[in-house]
Amino acid sequence: IRSFAVASSRMLAATPGSRHDDTIQMKVRTVRGGLSRDGGRIAAACTGLPFRTRDVIELSNYYTLSSPWAYFAGPKLQDIVRRHRAKLMLKPFDFQAVVPKTGGIPLRTRPEPRRKYHALELARWRDYLGMPLKLSPRYYPIDGLPEGWNKPAGWMVIAAQQRGDDAFVLSNAMLRALWVEERDIADPSVRQAIADENGLNGAALVAAEKSAEVQAIYRRNSEEALALGVFGSPTIVLDGEIFWGQDRLDFVDRALALRARRIE
Repeated sequence: IRSFAVASSRMLAATPGSRHDDTIQMKVRTVRGGLSRDGGRIAAACTGLPFRTRDVIELSNYYTLSSPWAYFAGPKLQDIVRRHRAKLMLKPFDFQAVVPKTGGIPLRTRPEPRRKYHALELARWRDYLGMPLKLSPRYYPIDGLPEGWNKPAGWMVIAAQQRGDDAFVLSNAMLRALWVEERDIADPSVRQAIADENGLNGAALVAAEKSAEVQAIYRRNSEEALALGVFGSPTIVLDGEIFWGQDRLDFVDRALALRARRIE
């Protein structure tokens, strides 16, 4: 505050357009960055300079509600979003329709050695992260049947996000229900119960799953994923750059830090 007062008094004696005026404006800008939002507005009023708050950074998460890697990503992604004060947009998409077109290989179509290694990696990450996970949960169909069994859970997350609910909490709860609690998230009554358990209106969310708005968003998410070249879940997108997998979250963290420094 004292620095701001000094800068303000000097500014009054400055001649507009002079080098001294430029110096004072620079000082006021520097002081503004250290003030509260109200302090910044005061500085703006005194100097005539525009007051700008930092733009909200938006992260998009393209994923499927049947992905164990999306489950693993949850806690760290939440921490990154909190620390960088970013806005996270959850974008469940039609994984089965998009990924074969972008180079991904759904688990059900992989050769047996790849499936075994997938299970080995899940066990490694489970132990490393200290997060519980069943390697072969009861309601995860390896053959992917019935077709589209995992879509409604994604629709519910979209519906929650559109309603202004805490969709991230719901998403994590849904993934945990599948991979830890062995609950059938393809069953609407189970999805409703999960939503209710997390303080949301489960009945309203189930009713909204097949609404025109939610279905249009799901299609748009899928179109965006295809255009971006998303080939796995989860895929984080920041300023058009993709980060595939929960093991790339450190790079997301770094990219956000670098972006913030550029803005400052």
